[in-house]
Amino acid sequence: MTMPEGRERAPRPRRGAVEGRVALVTGGTRGIGAAICRALADEGADVAAGYWHDDEDVEKFLTAMTADYPGRAITVHEGNIGHADDCRRVVSEVILVHGRVDILVNNAGITVDRTVAKMTDEDWHKVIAVNLSGAFFMAQAAARHMIARGTGRIVNVSSVIGETGNIGQVNYAASKSGLFGMTKSLAREVVFELNRAQGPAGDGIGLTVNTVTPGFIDTGMLVTVPDKVLDRLRTQIPVGRLGAPEEIARAVCFLAADASSYITGQIWAVNGGLDM
Repeated sequence: MTMPEGRERAPRPRRGAVEGRVALVTGGTRGIGAAICRALADEGADVAAGYWHDDEDVEKFLTAMTADYPGRAITVHEGNIGHADDCRRVVSEVILVHGRVDILVNNAGITVDRTVAKMTDEDWHKVIAVNLSGAFFMAQAAARHMIARGTGRIVNVSSVIGETGNIGQVNYAASKSGLFGMTKSLAREVVFELNRAQGPAGDGIGLTVNTVTPGFIDTGMLVTVPDKVLDRLRTQIPVGRLGAPEEIARAVCFLAADASSYITGQIWAVNGGLDM
């Protein structure tokens, strides 16, 4: 059958890179996390966004996402990522509501900046608990579920500070660099556990663990940074500007895609060339 002259065939709808998947994004209602949620929804995923109770953006986020993605299941889930029990509860809650978790993005993070001389025990433990331990407990709970299903994606969001260090951020740098070792070890372990279980191969997209390391991104976390400091930072970045949250989201979405099953245990820098 041929098309009548002068008429063009309507383009087929593009299948999203994560079509039909369920994604859980911690710290998902603001900044980089919100951009990740939008990118995943754009590519066809249902989205569960984690948040903590003092997040003033959660209702605005939920209203906007529900309006912009009427065909997607969008939910929000309260939990303190710094507490192991809350991490396990949130993962279980998402599985109960959505039926499964295909993609976990460990994005939640905090800063408590002080020099080593002035840093308190609480300053250290609080940042490590959220940024590193929280990511571990979320990944541990999600990995059990993914291994049982034979498929999944875990993407951690680290920071260029984890690579370079920074004055006044020894706790933050330690937590973010810790994600590198966790990523590589967990990437090996999930494959080992899948092989040992000799279970079903899921739907063939594999089970991978990777990390994205943003550079200096234009989010609310930079609001308190003086303009003079930001200007100096820009001169240190080869592309000459701060990054946008959507640029981090693009990398996360790529690694979460079904087609990225041959990428695991990797650290992906998105920093404008800052680490060159």
